[in-house]
Amino acid sequence: MEKMEPKSLPYTTRSICPECFEVIEATIYEDDGKVMIRKTCAKHGEYKDVYWSSVKEFHRAFKFAYDGLGLENPRTKTVKGCPYDCGLCPEHKTHTCLALIDVTNRCNLTCPICFAHAATAGYVYEPSLEEIKGMLKNLRSNIPVPAPAVQFAGGEPTMRADLPDIIRAAKEAGFPHIEIATNALMLTKKGYPKQLAEAGLSTVYMQFDGTTPEPFIAARGANLLPQKLKALERCREEGLHSIVLVPTVVKGLNDHQIGDIIRLAVENHDIVRCVNFQPVSITGRIDYDKRQEMRFTIPDLMRETEEQTGGIIKQSDWYPVPFVVPLARALGERGGAPAVEFSTHPACGQATFLIIEEDGSYAAISEYVKVEQFVGSLEKMAIDFSRGKRLRGNLRGVISAMRFFKKKGLLFSLVNSFLRKKDYESLAEFMKRIIMIGSMHFQDPYNMDLERLERCAIHYAVPDGRIVPFCAMNSLHRQKIEKQFAIPIDEWKRQHPGAKLNAQA
Repeated sequence: MEKMEPKSLPYTTRSICPECFEVIEATIYEDDGKVMIRKTCAKHGEYKDVYWSSVKEFHRAFKFAYDGLGLENPRTKTVKGCPYDCGLCPEHKTHTCLALIDVTNRCNLTCPICFAHAATAGYVYEPSLEEIKGMLKNLRSNIPVPAPAVQFAGGEPTMRADLPDIIRAAKEAGFPHIEIATNALMLTKKGYPKQLAEAGLSTVYMQFDGTTPEPFIAARGANLLPQKLKALERCREEGLHSIVLVPTVVKGLNDHQIGDIIRLAVENHDIVRCVNFQPVSITGRIDYDKRQEMRFTIPDLMRETEEQTGGIIKQSDWYPVPFVVPLARALGERGGAPAVEFSTHPACGQATFLIIEEDGSYAAISEYVKVEQFVGSLEKMAIDFSRGKRLRGNLRGVISAMRFFKKKGLLFSLVNSFLRKKDYESLAEFMKRIIMIGSMHFQDPYNMDLERLERCAIHYAVPDGRIVPFCAMNSLHRQKIEKQFAIPIDEWKRQHPGAKLNAQA
């Protein structure tokens, strides 16, 4: 495993002009304790923005940054260079960890902060079931790691009457994990969560912006909190017991409710598996001062989480996504085949875990495990595996790793059983006792760093066989791709008599 080279500020990278989208040189530098990005377009002038709001956390994140396996069968050639050759091109450095397929751009909401701009395009993008099956097959043909998880998104995927058939198609294609990204309005309908669960849905990725009406009114145009809570209860009743709460965080809108959202997740830990905070990506022509009123980065989230949980989750409890690469490598060597490696750029996301006790109290995983030493021991284990030390080396590695637990008990027993036996029932039991608190800050044209983009692990599949990194899709390629495969609204209505374009669920 190769570690990414640590960065010394300032340094030069490549970005894009927010106006003309031409590739331009950019400088990442320090200013008043923050990491900033500055770039100048010959046509449109200078732009600057906050890249990360803490230099200290930026350097700490790079301590745990690894290169991954990449992709052995890219779908496009290197012609114009990043970000124009997306497909994935030979320059891309991370395989697909989570695949996305937009199944429609229809929606039953018109959210002001929606990056997909659903219901405003003037056309309908809605791949057929056969086209979706082709995209699923394409994703599962990735080498060396077939895409392990797929999320059906949009628009609002529950607008499609055939969503259960789409989920079944993903199951038949071999996806172990299947999600929908949804505003959850349809999940309040009796029988609907059960229908999705029986089709094979694994997880509901639920838009959830706060614990009071105000964030929903501002971000979504209506007080949706009652429907969100009803959807949680309906999923509980009907067997959908893996929910990810997804708050889009906007400074001054809902950043003061981070602790409350986490506490709500803990109260519903029987079905909520994760809270994935997403600092807002800013699109459109917005001046610097206005962007700074909204801009919220991952270190801001870490700081606010510590303050709003009374120190239960400390800033030091968070680790960048590629921190787990040694664990993935160890599991891959243990299983004899490459495992999923989240080798994203360290600025893309951070996460930690909460352990839920029987009495409902909770603590960060650092209260139970010396996290860095534990993962470091797994890294050594992976190296031993790669050198052919299989049996006794495996046992020694497990013993070495487990000595970094501060407390014994159920968590210790479950992890020990999993590492010794690769017992996935133990892993499933372990997951019921934890909630992941994560963050993913998607890039926009103002803070785009192509070095980050080349390591993206979340990829859209499109009907023509291309696989496009998330931030490239939403900043550059979405409109062109959708128009290529879309039909005019009037024609769609003729083809779908009685179907509603933007009906409220």
